[in-house]
Amino acid sequence: MHILVLGATGRVGSQIVTLALQDGHQVRAMVRTLEKVDTQHDRLTVIQGNVLEPNDLVHAMHGVDAVISALNTDGTTTLSQSMPLLINAMGQEGIKRIITVGTAGILQSRTEPEKLRYQSSESRRKSTRAAEEHEQVYTLLRASTLEWTIVCPTYLPDGEIRGNYRVERDVLPEGGTEITVGDTAEFTYRQLSDRRFINTRVGICY
Repeated sequence: MHILVLGATGRVGSQIVTLALQDGHQVRAMVRTLEKVDTQHDRLTVIQGNVLEPNDLVHAMHGVDAVISALNTDGTTTLSQSMPLLINAMGQEGIKRIITVGTAGILQSRTEPEKLRYQSSESRRKSTRAAEEHEQVYTLLRASTLEWTIVCPTYLPDGEIRGNYRVERDVLPEGGTEITVGDTAEFTYRQLSDRRFINTRVGICY
């Protein structure tokens, strides 16, 4: 399979690239800064580009079977601004499958089901800016014709793949407080072949 990974130099994205290469896939990584890529592999193609430039996205997607986006908010609106461009580029290239990494804040609240977690008393975060960005992405994907999955981890410390995590559709599994970067990357990557969570958010935690 040919996969485009966005956010490939980040904590989760870099591990997704490693997992995909280990499994024999052809991987493209579109990055702003080439020097940040420290992985070299004959099946890895690194493309310099900007997710806010439509032509860069179309170029990076040519011949790709699926897109995995591990872009984070970085204190900007790049995430929400880039998603309409990404959806349009995927349409132009005939690509249907996209898997993104979101946040547990955009899952439904268990205590106030009509609200998202970040809007409810479940959330302990004072700032809602990042969750609002991810909510815009969720809204855009939900309105699209793509086959999307949003992986929604809670607190995300560095750590290896343990494999003993819990997942649940649209909500965070009860009592979950954290999930490692390694397990988040592993589960996100596995959605390339797992059809159970098409067009839904997935809460993930221990």
